[in-house]
Amino acid sequence: MIQFLTTLLAWLKSLVSTKGRAAATTGTAAILAAAAAFVGPWEGERTEAYLDRIASPPVWTVCYGETRGVKPGDRYSSAECSAMLMDALGEYRDRLVSCIPALQQQPEGVQVALVSWSYNVGIGAACGSTLARRANADRWRDACNELPRWNKAGGRVVQGLVNRRAAEQRLCLSAIGG
Repeated sequence: MIQFLTTLLAWLKSLVSTKGRAAATTGTAAILAAAAAFVGPWEGERTEAYLDRIASPPVWTVCYGETRGVKPGDRYSSAECSAMLMDALGEYRDRLVSCIPALQQQPEGVQVALVSWSYNVGIGAACGSTLARRANADRWRDACNELPRWNKAGGRVVQGLVNRRAAEQRLCLSAIGG
C-alpha cells in the first residue's frame, strides 16, 4: 500500500507540475487520486496474472482488476500496477463523462463512487444503465440509490460486491447531502 501511495503521489505531481495544465486538470487529478485510493483496496493488488473465474466468461486479470490485454504469466511491479490503475481510472472517468456529461460538475464523492462502479462493471454496462439515465435526468439521489443493484457476478450475489456497492452508495449520497 505504501508503494501504491508513493506512485500515486508521483503521478499527481507530474500532472500538476506540467506547464500549461488547466485548473480543471488539477480537479481531475484529485478525483482520480481519490478514486484510486477508494478502488485499490476493493480490487486488491495482484502482481501476477490470474484467471478471474467469477467473471462470466472467466478473464485473465492482473494488478487492481486490469483485464485489457492480460495474458497468463504476465507480471508487473507495484509501481506499474499503480500507474496502470491511474491510467485506467482516467479512461473510465472520461468515458463515463461522455455518457453522463453532468458528472464532472458533481461533488468529488459522486464522481469517485461512479468511477469506481464503472471500473468494476464496465463502461458499456454503466452507460446503458438505469443509473446513467437517472443521472442524466438530474436525479442524482436516485442514481446513487441504484448502486446496490449491481451486486452480482456470474449471475449470483457476491458479498464483496454488496459491501463495495454499499460503500459507493454511502460516498455518493454523502456527497450530495443525502
